[in-house]
Amino acid sequence: MKVILHKDLVKVGKEGDVVVVADGFARNYLLPRAIAVPATAGALKSIQLRHALEERRSEKMRATADHSAAALEGKSVSITARVGAGDRLYGSITSQDIATAIHGILGVTVDKRNIQMIDPIKALGTFTVPVKLHREVTVPVTVEVVKAVA
Repeated sequence: MKVILHKDLVKVGKEGDVVVVADGFARNYLLPRAIAVPATAGALKSIQLRHALEERRSEKMRATADHSAAALEGKSVSITARVGAGDRLYGSITSQDIATAIHGILGVTVDKRNIQMIDPIKALGTFTVPVKLHREVTVPVTVEVVKAVA
């Protein structure tokens, strides 16, 4: 029987795949659990429309990421921080601080989860931080941490 999978299934296929399975497997397992539907003409057309919409959405997200990457390419952001004895920071510079600075200085909105920092910045200096805008688009941004004037 030809079915369209609604969920990923090990050794059978991924979501949206049209696969041929045994009739009993389809009738007794896949269809009652809503893991798959029979591959009728209407269902196949629905899957094609869904794939087309997903493709357009993906292209739009990639174009937005490319536009933001062009705005961030080669740019640097300066963040002022309070320091104590020995030029050690009070606290640290987190991904939220960097996202706020990028939005304030460069005008590009970046989600803090897309800033790929292993550890927060805890010292003065210049750091290169990768910003992941899309699955295929990552841009390095230079972050300069400077001493706040009291």
